[in-house]
Amino acid sequence: MKKILASVITTILIVGMTLAAMFILVRATVYVTSLESPLERATAMGAELLLGVILLLGTVWLATHLAVRIFGRTEPPSMASSEARSPSSGGSVV
Repeated sequence: MKKILASVITTILIVGMTLAAMFILVRATVYVTSLESPLERATAMGAELLLGVILLLGTVWLATHLAVRIFGRTEPPSMASSEARSPSSGGSVV
């Protein structure tokens, strides 16, 4: 039940963050295109691109991070499987 509730809340959070990022970017685009000076407009376009990358990549990072925390394995790996994979001691590898 906790996993279902966490996944629903995470989905709502991610959708909200993505919509907020898109509204911010649309408002920034409207503002940037209304600038008269080409130098100011070019600078503002660069800042807008940087803002867009930060906002959207941050949203994707948060979504994947929360999904891994919710649906990832919680039990530690067993010692038997780690011992079977380790090389035998004593000999040198050529």
